Amino acid sequence: QVQVVESGGGLVQPGGSLRLLCAASGSIASINAMGWYRQAPGKERELVARFTSGASTTYADSVKGRFTISRDNVKNMVYLQMNSLKPEDTAVYYCKIDRVVMRTGTYEINAWGQGTQVTVSS
Repeated sequence: QVQVVESGGGLVQPGGSLRLLCAASGSIASINAMGWYRQAPGKERELVARFTSGASTTYADSVKGRFTISRDNVKNMVYLQMNSLKPEDTAVYYCKIDRVVMRTGTYEINAWGQGTQVTVSS
């Protein structure tokens, strides 16, 4: 089974920046598709950013122009660069690995990480 771990969250002032990291393990050759989600207290979990193997990216309207999703293919890590942070961005951020390539083939796995807290406050 694929294990997913997020890191990089913390406390930041409005207008500041953070970079979230997502690492997957479990005999993965590459990540084809994944997404960043967030869940604020009392709110539903929502999509923040997503990419697929075709290099297509999707961003929530609330983060367009401020957040950037990217991947380091050598380290097999996925990142979410978060700039110009606002108090409304405060939430637990989750990484979800949607599709991976293994030696036996390509699989949809929908594996979630444990979440990392991002708090934007002055």
